[in-house]
Amino acid sequence: MSELKNPLDVYKLLPKNNCGQCYLPTCLAFSAAVVSGGKKLADCPHLDPAVIAKFSGGGRATTLYDVQLAEKLDILKESVSRLDFAKTAAKIGAELVGDKIVVKSLGKNFTIDTLGNITSECHTHPGLAIPLLSYLSESSGKDVTGHWVPFRELKNGSAMNALFVKRGEQRLRKLADDHPDLFADLLSIFSGHIPENDFAADMSLALYPLPKVPVMICYWQPEDDLESRLNIFFDRSAEDHLRIESIFALGVGMVMMFEKIALKHAAVK
Repeated sequence: MSELKNPLDVYKLLPKNNCGQCYLPTCLAFSAAVVSGGKKLADCPHLDPAVIAKFSGGGRATTLYDVQLAEKLDILKESVSRLDFAKTAAKIGAELVGDKIVVKSLGKNFTIDTLGNITSECHTHPGLAIPLLSYLSESSGKDVTGHWVPFRELKNGSAMNALFVKRGEQRLRKLADDHPDLFADLLSIFSGHIPENDFAADMSLALYPLPKVPVMICYWQPEDDLESRLNIFFDRSAEDHLRIESIFALGVGMVMMFEKIALKHAAVK
């Protein structure tokens, strides 16, 4: 394995297009994060696998970010272990099966035991586990209002809105521009439905990443000299179930998942 000693060594390997798909604003910022351990080369979707293998070796060292995620998960698991599962399941719109809670996320079942461990037929990772466990421990149980608002109009959303637009809405808009069948695919794969109030969008879709935290995606096709538009809306009650950081992660994480699905479909075709 070759060694990357400083950010410049990493930067030389990158496309230098500042695409933001690594969830950092520039390739230089990504380079610094790789050296500090906050990111790994494989987080850049443009790098050739051979380059990644050459500089990454067979495994990946534990980073500070990994440690922080593990600590966050441990705290959430401890919180979940103290819950009354019967009351919690009823409150958050989940199902109690034996002594476990089954939460439906995007049409898929995720089972949480009394120690906070998650099992599912789908791949689970901290980016999904943290919002799931946070939902169990933080949700007020408030019903969905049916009042859709953009991220910036959530109580604490304005401070993070510019980043949400860049990492969530703009990337999903490009995906919709490039993949005309995207909404039909998401509707089928993730048990979505067509919402009644879609703000006169050309295409719209409602999904349930969590039982009481729905999202609505609205897309307006390009017209004449106007570019296409896309907005991701949340129910007004979203912050009664998750903190704004978790809502942000949930929305951006979904977009990241959709990008991977689109890439796989394109490869098959």
